[in-house]
Amino acid sequence: MRCLPWTLLVCLSSVAVAQDEAWMQQHAPALGSLYRHLHQHPELSFHEHATAARMAQELKALGLDVTERVGGTGVVAVLRRGSGPVGLVRADMDALPVAEETGLEYASKVRGESAEGRPVGIMHACGHDLHMTCLVGAAKWFVQHPEAFTGTLVFQLQPAEERAGGMKAMLQDGLLTRFPRPQWALALHTAHDMATGHVGIRSGFAMANVDSCDITVFGKGGHGAAPHLTIDPIVQAAQLVLDLQTIVSREIDPLEACVITVGAIEGGNKHNIVPNQCHLQATVRSYTAEVRVKMLAAIERKAKAVATSYGAPEPKVVFSEHTPALRNHDALTATVKGGLVVALGAANVRDIPPAMVAEDFGALYAENVPLCMFRLGTIAPDRLAKMQAAGDVPVLHSSRYWPDYEAALATGVRALVAAVQAAAAAK
Repeated sequence: MRCLPWTLLVCLSSVAVAQDEAWMQQHAPALGSLYRHLHQHPELSFHEHATAARMAQELKALGLDVTERVGGTGVVAVLRRGSGPVGLVRADMDALPVAEETGLEYASKVRGESAEGRPVGIMHACGHDLHMTCLVGAAKWFVQHPEAFTGTLVFQLQPAEERAGGMKAMLQDGLLTRFPRPQWALALHTAHDMATGHVGIRSGFAMANVDSCDITVFGKGGHGAAPHLTIDPIVQAAQLVLDLQTIVSREIDPLEACVITVGAIEGGNKHNIVPNQCHLQATVRSYTAEVRVKMLAAIERKAKAVATSYGAPEPKVVFSEHTPALRNHDALTATVKGGLVVALGAANVRDIPPAMVAEDFGALYAENVPLCMFRLGTIAPDRLAKMQAAGDVPVLHSSRYWPDYEAALATGVRALVAAVQAAAAAK
C-alpha cells in the first residue's frame, strides 16, 4: 500500500511534464523570436532603455501590473493570485562591451561607447538575453495556469548587473518597499560548460565578493638613458604586481578561496622616456567578509610600501564596484533542488562547485531575503563534446560564446516554473 502514493506521484509528474512540453512547443516560436531580438539589440549597463521598454511591453501584454524606470531603467511587474506567499523572480538586462564573433545570422552588429569613452562592439556575451526570455516565458506560463500558484509573484528586470550597480539602484528606489516584499527570490544564470537539458545548483556560497581596484603609482619622469635621475613608476608597478600575489599566497588562510588579478597596466608613451605615473587595474575576489577586508587593507599597504621603498610619492588606491558574495539560502536551495528534480529528472540536476565570478543578485541576502540562483546548461551536448575534445569551450564574456537557445529556453522556463512552485509550496 505504501507504493501507491509514489506511483501516483510519478504518474502525475509525467502528465505535468507532458503538458509543460506541449505548452513550450506552442510558445517556443514567440519566445525564440523575443530572444533573437534581444540578442540583436544589446545595450550597455545603465543604458538599457529599449530593452527595458520591450520587457515592459511583454509583461504588460500578459496583464501584469508593470512599473518602469525603477532605479533608472529597471522594470518591476507584479502578478497577484490571491492570498499566499510573495516570491521574486529576477533577470538582468545589460550587455557587455564585446564585439561579437560568433558568425550567427542573428549576431549583434551594435556598436557603442564604453564607460571610458572608447568605441566598442556590444554583445550579450553573458546570457542576459536568455535570462530575460526565460523570465517572460515563466511569467506567461503562470498567467495561463492560474491554478498553479496562489500568492504574489514579483518579476524584476534589473539593469547594470555587469557594472554591479543595478540591484543597488533598484533597492534604493524601493524594490522591497514600493512593491510586495518577497519571502524568497529566485534567478537562473547561463552556464557555458553545461549541456542543454541540465541545471546546476549548490547551497551556500555560489559566487564571490568582488571589488575593482585602481592603483596609480607616481614617480619622477626623465630620460630612459639616465634612470638614476628618475623615480621609475613602471618598475614600481612591476614590483607591485608580484607583491600583490603574496597576499593570497602568504597572508590568507590557504583554505579560504580568494583571487587578486591585475588585468591592466597603463603607463608611458615612448621607449626611452620614464613617465611620471603608471596606472594599474585589478579585480579582488573572495567569499567571506573577513577575508575581503583583510585583502583590501593588504593591497593598500603593499602599494604604499613599494612607493616608500623607491622614495616615491604615496600612491592613489581606489576601490569601487563592490559586489557582495552570492550565498544561496540552504533551506530554500534544498526545496528548489527538489522541485527541479521532479520537473527535469534527477540525472539532469547536478551539484556544482562555487565560482569566483560576481552577481549582484546576492545583495538581496543582506536585505534578509532568502535567495537561490541556479545555473542553466546552454550548449547542445554534441557541440559541447566537440568543443571539450578540442580544448576550446568559449566562456561567458567571450566574443564567441553563444547558447543553443531553443533547447536552453525549454529547460530554463520549465526550471523557473518548477523552482517557483517548489518555493511557494514550502512551509
